[in-house]
Amino acid sequence: MNINADFSQRVVVHSQQQPWVASPMPGVDRRPLDRVGDEVARATTIVRYAPGSEFSPHVHTGGEEFIVLEGVFQDQHGDFPAGSYVRNPPQSSHKPGSDEGCIILVKLWQFNPDDRQHVNVPARVDSTLVSNEFMPPAIGNVCKELYRDEFEVVSVYELAPNSVLELGAAKGLEALVLDGEFHERSDTLEKHSWLRLPIGSSLHGRAGEKGARMWIKTEHLPFVDEQIARVKNT
Repeated sequence: MNINADFSQRVVVHSQQQPWVASPMPGVDRRPLDRVGDEVARATTIVRYAPGSEFSPHVHTGGEEFIVLEGVFQDQHGDFPAGSYVRNPPQSSHKPGSDEGCIILVKLWQFNPDDRQHVNVPARVDSTLVSNEFMPPAIGNVCKELYRDEFEVVSVYELAPNSVLELGAAKGLEALVLDGEFHERSDTLEKHSWLRLPIGSSLHGRAGEKGARMWIKTEHLPFVDEQIARVKNT
């Protein structure tokens, strides 16, 4: 299955306008953003767990990265409320579910295969991410870096109302709007809209009148072909 699989193209998906697609597990539905592969795939997906639903225990052969968008995600390692950012590296395992229900953005098979680092950036009660450097968005645009290595940089940006955000995307960029609005080219990205810019691009956009909060990943697209090859060899 290929969905938005031409990584040389700019892509926008307004996910809240897309239908939910049932997964193999009852109560767990998905909105695919990009995908190369069938049930084992290099994939970027918004996943919804109904209250009381769960997935069977499984190993993440290619690693799993997610940010909790709504509700509380759970596994044997603990509870992860909205705003939590987690990286489960290749060969890790868990049994995910949600007592109250949740929605997450999840990325599969997009790790360096030698990565063994677990990452858990917790959320505060008000669902904003913890950082000693964090300032109210009214002061201006603020970047909270969640993760960085030689392959990728992952951050959350708090954008003041009507402020401009310019970022280089020489090695590609993905962005998901967590709250608010962001205007990029002729597109208005709303809550849970997703943008992917190809290698050699740049991001130039403006927050809406109430500001915006965005999850952004950069530096990672040069490794797409290697990731797809590993999926196909599994």
